[in-house]
Amino acid sequence: MADDTDDKTEDPTQKRLDEALEKGDVVKSQEVNTWFIIAGATLVLSTFSGSIGGGISMPLRNLIANSWMIRTDGAGLLQLTQTLGYAVVAAIGVPFLMLALAAVAGNMIQHQLVWSGEQLKPKFSKISPAAGFKRLFGKQAVANFLKGLFKLIALGVVMVMVLWPDRMRMESFLRVDPAELLPAITSMTVHLMAAVVAILAAVAIADYFFQYRTWYERHKMSLQEMKEEFKQSEGDPHVKGRIKQLRVQRAKKRMMAQVPKASVIITNPTHYSVALAYDRSMSAPICVAKGVDVLAFRIREIAKEHDIPIVENVPLARALYATVDIDKEIPVEHYHAVAEIIGYVMRLRRGLSGLRQ
Repeated sequence: MADDTDDKTEDPTQKRLDEALEKGDVVKSQEVNTWFIIAGATLVLSTFSGSIGGGISMPLRNLIANSWMIRTDGAGLLQLTQTLGYAVVAAIGVPFLMLALAAVAGNMIQHQLVWSGEQLKPKFSKISPAAGFKRLFGKQAVANFLKGLFKLIALGVVMVMVLWPDRMRMESFLRVDPAELLPAITSMTVHLMAAVVAILAAVAIADYFFQYRTWYERHKMSLQEMKEEFKQSEGDPHVKGRIKQLRVQRAKKRMMAQVPKASVIITNPTHYSVALAYDRSMSAPICVAKGVDVLAFRIREIAKEHDIPIVENVPLARALYATVDIDKEIPVEHYHAVAEIIGYVMRLRRGLSGLRQ
């Protein structure tokens, strides 16, 4: 059955995104790569144009000046070729290395390095007519068309804005000595490329966010996929620990919500608090909340907010905390001590009621 993308309404989990990364399915904008290469070329041209020209022109000048000394036999011609090759490599080696680093940086800034052969495997979907039609007329194709149209218009406008002020100067290039022509053309080219880099920076940023959103939408999950992944990851100790932590947090919230229903709080002021609820319909008092340290302090704070009596009894507070569970009746051995406290609390409340009347 065909996959219905309309059902994929849930954000992808980290596990799904990690699996995509392992398969080599990463966010990649070709515009970002293009920007890095053109920016690198601009930097190379502005920085190394003089050294490249000098590094290549000097050997050629020497070659022409001493042409009568060149040996024409096989060994001499091979040596000449090697000498010129070394000169060219020395002149353009560093600039080409910078361009290669720029191309690598364009990929690394978008995603971490991935070694995967998954994208090299043949897939019938790539030669499917339906898939080809979707690539030609889909959202990606429309975005590429609009992006290309914007670049064509923007770059045309930028070229006119940069070159138009120098139009008279360019006419005079026909009468300028070639030795003076090259620096002028280099300067104009650098200015033009700098403007192109600025325009392409905006295109690259917009395209990267578009490609990221497309990639993220492609990995969205259906509710059924979420359920299946949860079942598969249930055995993960990290997941189990997180689930246990969430359960403990929920249990604490429910317990703290029961504190206002307590009849009395028995406490050891520095460590323990046990909240007991009792009315005449009960056979024995019930523990509705208990805690130590910070949780005990919070129980006492809630009790104060709701005018619940707090009774200090160090041994009883320790004993009740150790022996009684939440929502359970207190043990028989503590009936007498607790009964005295609850009786005292009831008498106190009756006395307060009489005073109010």
